[in-house]
Amino acid sequence: MSTTSLPTGRRRGLLFDENDLPRIRANTTDPRFAGFWHEQLAADVAADTKFLREELRLTNHAVHLLRAQRILERASFIYLVNRDPAQLALAKLALRRMLDYPEWDSFIEGGTQVLGLQRATEGSAALLVALDCLGDALTPAEAAEVEQAVLTKGVPACHATVYGLKYPDRVRGWEWNPRSEVDEFRHISLKRWPLILNATNLKIIPTACLGIAACHFRGRVAAAEGWLELARSSAKSFATMYGSDGSYDEGVSYWGYTTLYLALFAEVLWRTQGIDDRQLINYPGTVRYALGQTMPTRDSGRKPADFQHVKGYMMATVKPAYDVVNHGDSNHGVEVSVAAWVARTHDDPVAQFVARDIGEVKHFPALVWYENARPAASPEPALLDQRLSNDIVISRTGWGAEDNVLALRSGGPANHEHADRNSVIFKAYGERLLHDPFRAAYMVQSPRWILRLTEAHSAVLIDGKGHQYHDGSEGTNASWAFAKVTDHATGRGWMRVTSDATEAYQLVNDDVALVQRTLVYLKPDVVVLLDRVEMKTRPAPVQVRFQLYNEDGGGQQRIDGDEFTITRPGASLLGRIGSRAGLRLQAGRLPLEPKDGEQQFAEVASAESRTHAILTVCTAAPAGKKHGRLQLVQGAAGWEVRGEHNGLKVNLSLTPGSTGVPLIGGLENR
Repeated sequence: MSTTSLPTGRRRGLLFDENDLPRIRANTTDPRFAGFWHEQLAADVAADTKFLREELRLTNHAVHLLRAQRILERASFIYLVNRDPAQLALAKLALRRMLDYPEWDSFIEGGTQVLGLQRATEGSAALLVALDCLGDALTPAEAAEVEQAVLTKGVPACHATVYGLKYPDRVRGWEWNPRSEVDEFRHISLKRWPLILNATNLKIIPTACLGIAACHFRGRVAAAEGWLELARSSAKSFATMYGSDGSYDEGVSYWGYTTLYLALFAEVLWRTQGIDDRQLINYPGTVRYALGQTMPTRDSGRKPADFQHVKGYMMATVKPAYDVVNHGDSNHGVEVSVAAWVARTHDDPVAQFVARDIGEVKHFPALVWYENARPAASPEPALLDQRLSNDIVISRTGWGAEDNVLALRSGGPANHEHADRNSVIFKAYGERLLHDPFRAAYMVQSPRWILRLTEAHSAVLIDGKGHQYHDGSEGTNASWAFAKVTDHATGRGWMRVTSDATEAYQLVNDDVALVQRTLVYLKPDVVVLLDRVEMKTRPAPVQVRFQLYNEDGGGQQRIDGDEFTITRPGASLLGRIGSRAGLRLQAGRLPLEPKDGEQQFAEVASAESRTHAILTVCTAAPAGKKHGRLQLVQGAAGWEVRGEHNGLKVNLSLTPGSTGVPLIGGLENR
């Protein structure tokens, strides 16, 4: 832990003191943060002013209140650093417009009480931090008005949510606020949300913001003691959502949002109250979890197509340098604020490495927490091969854009998941070569909802159908689909893993007896997949899909006999299937109109049978380089894969055997 002394009494700021400002100002010119800082300074003050004065609607919480909050956060922090009067004027205008809202969120309980699930939560914290940023630039009356608004519109909303999540049997009924502009969402039933949200990011945000408000008002408002007790209790119960190794089931984008607020609460609690909850989860481990999800790719220079998330809000795209293993709704790069905080509070050199060199700067706490003088250390070699506690398996050659990454999605359900059990992502030589689509729709009515389903992943279908998934009537909540890793081993230059998703497919087809995928990764660029499907009584056809990344128009695929080629500007993948009767390769695409994007795939289709064993061997090569010739020889017991690719000699045997883990030979000699 950090050797920082225990704070004595209340400090002025929730996140910083006056003596922190020189370091914060220096961070704005540090090469790591200078680009982010320039983007903040370049924001259009005139456009923001026009929006706040003329366009903002006091019933639009989802988009307009969020934009006002973000303007406040940006302008007040810039004023803190630069003392720019134009930014002060903008911050005060944004603050005023947030206070003009009669209520701060889109959800209610019992027909009257506003619930803090999104805007009342973040907005309350943003207003309290803005008080610290603006300081004496606000009059005592202005500051008191902000505090009164938080006390009347923020805290009760957050408290009602956190209380309802702790005691769901006492909830009178959660509904959409009839006065809020959320018609696009009203089809989503909130009836079970007091149960569902207990395992999602929408629990920790109101928890953290209630706790931050409690710290701000403790000693001045008697009820703050109870708020703090409830918030700490809620945070402790939510901490079990993280694995012992720090893994997080909602994917790395929601990991960033969730863990940032957990850290914000812990930091404010320590700074202002001297209460240390900074080890509530395995924070060094959770930074390593995020590090393992990073997968930087090469910028093709082509802009991905834009798609609308909700009215007035476009789906974000991941910059290639910050690309990620995007299981589920992971549509954002790893944000570095948490890593900077963990480096400080846990004296963690690997977290400092992440804060300095990995991921994207997107939030102001990174500037508050980063300490340039801290030592950094490259990730330990063991992190090149990870089997996380939630059964996500990732194997890589390194951490740069030109390094190669293979990821298998096993494990159980989670909020913001997709129907993607046993799906594979493979990045090589700077390019996504086996792809998991980005920016799936959050609402079932949208055509891009299909991107959530098994058919949009590099995975197995049985008679054209994937495994179980929900109907979207309650949002992006968890399904019932489980897969589990039954074998995992690594060695010098190789990784093997077997994952069983039988249970997930049986929920759709009770005649399924086995759905199993085995991967053998021969580093750096050979991937062997053995897919086994068995039916109990009725023969069925099986399809194995390999998705093409073409959101920027830079991808191509070709089918040639028993081979398929996926080509990107910087690299290509050649897939070969074990030739036998009843197998055919074909090209396909999801049924999306051009306005909704294009998702192509290569598909190995197997004729009806009760027993399927489909071998696919993939090699990757940089652009302009040829693929080696690998022979796939089928014998009575299984296959042999022989040959050479990119100087790598391959001599593997794969024996399916019974329904157990296939036997893999030849790895021990590498």
